[in-house]
Formats: sequence, C-alpha cells, structure tokens
Amino acid sequence: MAEATPTFELFYWPTIQGRGEFVRLVFEEAGLPYVDVGRRPEGEGGGRAAILKLLEDDLAGMPPFAPPVLRVGPLRLAQTALICRYVAGKGGLLPPGEDDRWRADALMLTVMDMVVEAHDTHHPIAKSLYYEEQQAEALRRTPTFIALRIPKLMGYFERVLRTNAAGKGQALVGGALSYVDLALFQLVAGLSYALPRSMAAIAPRLPRVMALHAAVAARPRIAAYLASPRRLPFNDHGIFRHYPELDLPK
Repeated sequence: MAEATPTFELFYWPTIQGRGEFVRLVFEEAGLPYVDVGRRPEGEGGGRAAILKLLEDDLAGMPPFAPPVLRVGPLRLAQTALICRYVAGKGGLLPPGEDDRWRADALMLTVMDMVVEAHDTHHPIAKSLYYEEQQAEALRRTPTFIALRIPKLMGYFERVLRTNAAGKGQALVGGALSYVDLALFQLVAGLSYALPRSMAAIAPRLPRVMALHAAVAARPRIAAYLASPRRLPFNDHGIFRHYPELDLPK
C-alpha cells in the first residue's frame, strides 16, 4: 500500500516575502503541494494567530524560535537554510553527491549571511525601531554595503559559477539546478528591488550571476509562480526594501 503524501505546512508572515520566500521557491520548483498557513484566513486556522500559536506550543518538543517554520506531521523545522534543504531533499533539488550537497549547504548559508547584511542596510541599529528612527545610520551603512559587500559577495558567487565547469554557468553546484540556485535567484531579485541603480551598475561584472537569475525566472514552474498571486510583491515591510535615498544617486 502506497504511503500517503505528507502535508507540508509553511508558517510565515502573510504579507511579506521575507525569508519564507526562499522556502516557497523550492516548493514551487519541486512541484510539491504545500499549505501557506499564514495566508489562510484566521477563521480557517491561518493568519498571524496560527504562527504565534505554533511558536508558543511546547507540546511537540523543542519549540521553534521564529518563522519560517515547516511542519510535516509531528516534525517542526525552523531556520530557512535547513527548511530549504529538507524540502529540496523531498523534491529532487539536492545535488546527487554527498560532497556536492555539503558545498550547496555552504553556499546556502552564505546567501543567508548576505540576506542579513541586506536587511541591516535599512535597520542597522535595531529591528524594533522604525527605519525613520535610524535613517541617519542607514545612510552611513549602505554606501559601504554597495561599494564593498555587494561586489565581494556577489563576486564570490560569480567565481563559483565560473569554476563549476559541470554547471556551464547555469548551476552553482554540479550539473543541474539545485535549491541553492533558487536562493541566489531570490537574493538577486531582492537586491535589484531594494537597490536597483546599484545592481544595474554592478551587473556587467556579474554575467553568470545575472544569467542564472534569468534562467531560473524562465523555468516553467517558477515563471508560473512569479506570474501568480501566490508570489507576494516586494514591499517596505520585508527584508528587501526600496528606499531611494539609500541607493546610488541618479
């Protein structure tokens, strides 16, 4: 008797892409059905109330610290990189070799490091403060991020793509797309929204990164997702925020 397909439940804030979007992209490319719990009405067990309840529930063992959280039966997983790896394993988006899987994990964690740095451009002092309360500090921090960190970190991914002969510029690890390529796509998309002039200026130095971003966007399942209402728009409440005064001048 065939095993029933598990129900994948993603718990993340209902109005932003945020870190939950990295997980959604893996689900979408893998073609795995999932429930985006936060986007369900609270009357149907969704919304912020469902997320807060999960974070406070100690009945199933170690409570997760913060969303995103994946629930699969009794299993609850937190941390974006770990969730993405788990879903990738269920959906055929892990590199086949063990060494390459470790390499993909390392690259995924590097993406997550850059996500934190991108967030801290507009919130360099505290998450609990509004942007307007730390704008002066943001105006000091962001030029360094643009001048030094984007070239260094995105240049690193460019170098990885160049040295991965098996990927032919279309995969960071191995010869086929894996979950970490989806993560790099989202990182490029987010930075291009937040700092469009800065990303346009550096794009000629990142031909492989930009080509990978375009190739992922054109994949049938990803393209359908991006064109659907399931893909939340970027906005000024998530990780990637567009404040024109932080970008390069026109």
